[in-house]
Amino acid sequence: MASQKGIIKLEGTVGDLSFFKTKDGFQARQSSGINGDRIRNDPEFARTRENGQEFGRAGTAGKLLRQAFRVVLKDATDSRMSNRLTATMMKVLQADATSDRGQRNVIDGEVGFLQGFDFNIAAKLTTTFFPEFVATIDRAAGKLSIAIPEFTPGSDVVAPEGSTHCRLVSAAAEIDFEAGEAVTAMAESVDVKLGPTKQAAFTLDNNVTAASTKPLFLLLGITFYQSVNNKLYALQNGAFNALTIVKADGGVAPVAPPVVAA
Repeated sequence: MASQKGIIKLEGTVGDLSFFKTKDGFQARQSSGINGDRIRNDPEFARTRENGQEFGRAGTAGKLLRQAFRVVLKDATDSRMSNRLTATMMKVLQADATSDRGQRNVIDGEVGFLQGFDFNIAAKLTTTFFPEFVATIDRAAGKLSIAIPEFTPGSDVVAPEGSTHCRLVSAAAEIDFEAGEAVTAMAESVDVKLGPTKQAAFTLDNNVTAASTKPLFLLLGITFYQSVNNKLYALQNGAFNALTIVKADGGVAPVAPPVVAA
């Protein structure tokens, strides 16, 4: 792929060259010339078909995860988040050691690769919020919690210019990747004033289905606000808000009922 230079920018096809616009500017690339029917049926393209199937499966799984957390995602993402999430989902699928190539999936893969994923690469949680919180998943009780220790907002939080307050937010999801369904929960802290006054320790609890066998995910984020006439307003673009998957549990296989002898 090449970038277009010069005053005149092209879009469309000229011969075997395709010209198009992306977020990175105007691009150009040469058409492969390979017939689509051949890709779908020729044995020589078996690997291509398998890769395409798994890439599509990773994209679908990433979309389901984004939809599950859409309420907290709307103010804490970067422009390439979807692509980065799909790439990470591909790693999850590729860790599937039981399914045939082309049939590898999230359920039999390793969702642990998603732990530590930052939805806003411009504001990572590890460089925005310094207190050593503890994230836990109690699968039997269906409780996903984050224990926040006592901290000093003025020194333990990297806040953008103009902000006066912050708020910690957690979200949890129990996701059924096969059925395309999710059970979600969310919890928020009080509004914390940025400054030297210490904030007492607290815990953010989220509840999903008890004893679920589905993959569970726990997120922690921080959002910033500005106080104007004693009323808090979210900073306009959310570019400094952080949101990260701090815990990911792939689930457990359902226990088969005991076999009763005749």
